[in-house]
Order: sequence, then C-alpha cells, then structure tokens
Amino acid sequence: MTRVLVVDDEPQIVRALVINLKARKYEVDSAHDGATALQLAADRHPDVVVLDLGLPDMDGVDVIKGLRGWTRVPILVLSARHSSDEKVQALDAGADDYVTKPFGMDELLARLRAAVRRAEPAADDNGTDAAIVEAGDFTVDLAAKKVHRGDRDVRLTPTEWHLLEVLVHNTGRLVSQKQLLQEVWGPSYGTETNYLRVYMAQLRRKLEADPSHPKHFITEPGMGYRFER
Repeated sequence: MTRVLVVDDEPQIVRALVINLKARKYEVDSAHDGATALQLAADRHPDVVVLDLGLPDMDGVDVIKGLRGWTRVPILVLSARHSSDEKVQALDAGADDYVTKPFGMDELLARLRAAVRRAEPAADDNGTDAAIVEAGDFTVDLAAKKVHRGDRDVRLTPTEWHLLEVLVHNTGRLVSQKQLLQEVWGPSYGTETNYLRVYMAQLRRKLEADPSHPKHFITEPGMGYRFER
C-alpha cells in the first residue's frame, strides 16, 4: 500500500486530502509544520510527500532540501505561490512537481499517481533495458537504474532519472519538449518548458565535465533536447 505524507498547516486542506487519499486505499500521515514533517519522513518512510511551502516554522523549500539530503522520495509541492521564480526554486531544490492552490482534487491525485509511478522500478522486459551506456566520464546502467561517474555513484532524483532514461533511450535523436514533458511528467503536460530547463541544468551539473559547455545533454533551441555519448 502506498504511504503518503501530507504536510500543510491548513486543517481543512489536510482533512480533504486525508479523506480522499484513504478512500483510494492510500495510507496517510500528516504534519502541520516542517520539523514534524522531517521527523515523520524519517520514521515512516513515505512513498510520496505532498508539501505546502508556507509552513509556520520553516519554508517548504528547506523541507525539500532536508529530505533530499537522504531520500529520493517523490515530492509534490502544493502551494499558493504562483510566480515562476518560486516554482523553479522549489523544483531546483528537488521537488518533482508543483500544484498551485486552489487546486482540483482529481488533478492533484493524478499528479500524485504519476509521481509514484516515476519512482517505481520498471518491470523486467526480458533484458531489453539491460544496457550500460557509457558517455564521457559517466556510465548509465539502465537495468539497475544507477549512474556512475568516475569511482562514485551519482544520486539522481526520480524525475532526474526518468528524464535521463528517456534521453538515453533516444540517443542521438532530438526529443521534443512536449514529448519529454508528457513522458516524464504525464499526458496533461506540454507547455511547462521551465521544468525541462531546471532538470536539464541539474543533469548537466551532476554529469557534464563542463556544465556551461555541455557535450552530452544538447539543447536544440525552441525544439527539444538530444543526448549524445
């Protein structure tokens, strides 16, 4: 059973989420502040976190950073903050998706399901993904869902991994922005190109020898991205 940690200081929102999630057979824990959320995450190991940014004791971005220090659990931000800068800040800190208040429950639950799916290991398909792809000084193990650079493992968030996986499966081919958004974030996406900019920057920072002059993660302006070995 999937366990969800809901973090919000508005009781009516927590109540609505708990009722709707439990009705769909999720296990639910809730926290009204950042400190409690971090403690519950460590104790209960949720499969996904739904996080408000406006908490009474700390900014939600700091909660994201605290979680990302030790876990790759999908984080779905739920916030009244609408500006692009604030969304990018949360995504850059390690959030996987961002829903603004007020929100539709059906949309939120769909995005939550998509976040959980992205974090799940892919089913075995008779070895067709059991390839190890070498590029520059890093290696992508598609079967094990791991990346090595030099003599160390590179920690990627579930969304970073899924984006990398799509690009590697299309090595040498241009993948459109819309295709990437729909494959990584879901079919309801297609115009949130700022998501791609944030996550491509993170992949370059983690894997490119010179992130400002990438050799492997190539941008085709206005069209999409291409992975080259």
